[in-house]
Amino acid sequence: MKKYQLKNIDCASCAAKIENELSKMPEVKFVAVNFASSTIQIDAPDIEEVKQKIKEIEPEAELIETQDKILSNISDYNFKKELAENKPELIKIFVTLMLLALGLIFEKEIHSTPYQIAEYLIFIPAYLISGWGVLKGAVKSISKGKIFNEHFLMSIATLGAIAIDEMPEAVAVMLFYVIGELFQNIAVNRSRKSVKALLEIRPDYANIKINGDVKRVSPTEVHPGQIIVVKPGEKIPLDGIVREGNSFVDTSALTGESVPRSVKENETVLAGMINKSGLLTVEVTKEFGESSISKILELVENASSKKAETEKFITTLARYYTPVVVFGALLLAVIPPLFFAGQTFTDWVYRALVVLVISCPCALVISIPLGYFGGIGGASRKGILVKGSNYLDALTKIKTVVFDKTGTLTKGEFKVTEIKSANGFKEEDILKYAAYAEANSSHPIAKSILEAYNNRIQHNEILEVKEISGHGIKAKVNSDEIIVGNDKLLHKENIEHNKCEAEGTVVHIAINKKYAGYIVISDSLKDEAAEAINELNKLKIKTVMFSGDNKRSSEAFAKKLGIKEYYSELLPENKVEHLERLLSTAHDGKIAFVGDGINDAPVIARADVGIAMGALGSDAAVETADVVLMTDSPMQVVHSIEVAKRTRKIVWQNISFALGVKLFFIFLGTFGIATMWEAVFGDMGVAIIAILNAMRVMK
Repeated sequence: MKKYQLKNIDCASCAAKIENELSKMPEVKFVAVNFASSTIQIDAPDIEEVKQKIKEIEPEAELIETQDKILSNISDYNFKKELAENKPELIKIFVTLMLLALGLIFEKEIHSTPYQIAEYLIFIPAYLISGWGVLKGAVKSISKGKIFNEHFLMSIATLGAIAIDEMPEAVAVMLFYVIGELFQNIAVNRSRKSVKALLEIRPDYANIKINGDVKRVSPTEVHPGQIIVVKPGEKIPLDGIVREGNSFVDTSALTGESVPRSVKENETVLAGMINKSGLLTVEVTKEFGESSISKILELVENASSKKAETEKFITTLARYYTPVVVFGALLLAVIPPLFFAGQTFTDWVYRALVVLVISCPCALVISIPLGYFGGIGGASRKGILVKGSNYLDALTKIKTVVFDKTGTLTKGEFKVTEIKSANGFKEEDILKYAAYAEANSSHPIAKSILEAYNNRIQHNEILEVKEISGHGIKAKVNSDEIIVGNDKLLHKENIEHNKCEAEGTVVHIAINKKYAGYIVISDSLKDEAAEAINELNKLKIKTVMFSGDNKRSSEAFAKKLGIKEYYSELLPENKVEHLERLLSTAHDGKIAFVGDGINDAPVIARADVGIAMGALGSDAAVETADVVLMTDSPMQVVHSIEVAKRTRKIVWQNISFALGVKLFFIFLGTFGIATMWEAVFGDMGVAIIAILNAMRVMK
C-alpha cells in the first residue's frame, strides 16, 4: 500500500467521488482519500491505470508519487504562499466585482434606452470571468456521464437566471460561489497547520560520526549501531541511546509537555526531541522509517482516512442530495404554472432557481470532515494521537474506563519497603538469593530487588534460570535451588508458608524447598491519578481497575483512588477474560481499556477503544491501540474524551445550522419571499460560518 498527494481537489464530495469510483476497480484492494490532508492511500498494482481513472472522474485532479512532497507541501505552508497560490482567484473576484458594480449602477439607464445590448456587454463578461471554471467543470462532468454535482447545480441555476433576464443575479451567484470556494480552500489549508505542527518536528539531517569525523547526512542514510552527534539547539533525528553527555531535551512537540526532560548516559532519546543544552553522542537503535517520529507522522496523516459514521452519512447524502434537489426544483418550476390559474412560468422558474442556489451542499461536505480533521489535529498538539475520526466518535460513547494499575495509575517505580524472614533465614540472605535469581530479568520488581541488594552479582554462580509465566522464577545458584515468586508459585511447588498480608507486591522466597520469607515491594500513585478518576466520575463514566498484585495491595490502591470495582491477582489472559465479561454485561455505551501498550496489548486490542498510555517509542502501543497518549498522565484519558465530545458537538452544530438555514430559505424561496441575492448570501454565508466553526475545534 502506498500514499500519494492528490492535488487540485477542491471539495470533499469530489474526494468522496474519487474514493467511491476507485473502490469499484477490481484490481484496487484498498483506497482511502483524505480530503483534509490532500492525500490518497491505495493498494493497486498499476498506478498509471489509477491515474487515468482519476482523470476521468475529476479532470483537474493530479496524483504526485513522492511522499516527501506531501510532507514539504504541508509543512512549507505560509500566508505569502497562500496569497500567491490564490492570486488568479483573487484577480478574478476583483474584476467580476468591478463589472458587477458597474452594471448595477447603470442598470436603470440601460433598461430605459433602446440599447439593452449594453447590459450583455457588461454582465456576460463578468459572468464568464467568474463562472468559466464552474461551467467547464459541469460540461466535463456531463461528458463523463457524471451529471449531478455542485458545478451542474450552479450552472443550471445561473443559466436559468440569464434566460429569464436576471443577469445581475446570475453574475452574483457565480461570484459568491467562487468567493465561497476560495474561503473553503483557505480554511482547509489553515486546518492543515495542525498537521504542520507535527511535521515541523520531522528532522532534516543527522550528524553521523565516522572514524572521528562528523558528516551531515539525511536521517534515512543512518542505520542502527551507528553513532550520531546532536548539538545544542538541534533536533534529535533518530531514536537511540545516549552514550556520552547529558542534557535537557524539549519533548513538547511529541508529548505536549512544556517542561524539559533530563537525559544522561544509557538513557533513551527519541527522534523529534530538541536538545536544549549539552552535546549528546547517541547510538542509533532504529532506522528512520521505524523511528517513533515516523510512526507518529504516518499515524496523524492517515487518521482522517478512518471516517466516522457522521462523515460517511454526509458523503452518502451528498451523492443523492443533488439529483433530488434538481428534480424537486424542476417540479417547482413546472407544476404550479400548469395546474394553477394566474401563475407564470417566469415567476416559478425564478423560485426554482433560488431553491437550486440555496440547496448547494458545500457547507456540509466541507465542514464536517474539516471538524473531525481539526479534532484529530488539536488532540495531537496535546500529545493525544487518535487513529481516526471513527475513534473520536467512539470516545464520546464511553461509559466505562478500565485501567491497568501498574505503570498506568501508579508510577511503576518499585522499592523494597519490607523484608520478613522465616525458618531461621537471615534477611540479608533472602535479599541476596532473590537478587541472584532476578539478576537477568528486566521486570520492574526485579530491578527494585537488585537496587536494594546493591552488591556485585557473581554471574558465574548462577547455573540455571527458568521463568514461570505469571508466577515467578526458579533458579539454581551454586548448589542451592531458589524459588522467587508469588503465592501461587509456592502452592504449585507444595511449599508450606505462612499467609502474609501487606500493602504492596509480596515476593516469596524458598531455598531448597524450604520457605525463607518474603520481600514487600511497593509502588506509588501517579500525581494526577486520583484527579483523573474524580473527573471521570463527574462525567458519569464508571472506572474499573485490573491488577496482577495481591488483593490487599489492589484494595489499598483502589480505595485511595476512589475506584469501587477492581480485580486483583490477574494474569494477562485473566485480564482479557474479565474484559470480555464486562463487555458482555455492558448494554449501554462502549468500554475503553487503558494500559502501557506492551504487556496489555491483547486487552487493548479487545476493548471497544484501546488506549495506550505513556507509550511513546513503543511499537506495540502504536500498532495495537486506537488512541495513543504520549505522556504518563492519566488525565490525558479525560482530555481525550473532552476533545472528542467537543469535536462531535461542533460537527452537530454545523449539521443542525446548515440544514436548518437551508430548509428555512428553501421554504422562503418556494413561496417567493427570498430572492436569488438572499439565496447566494444564505448559501455562502452558511458555508463560511460552518467552516469557521469547524476550525474552532483545533483550539
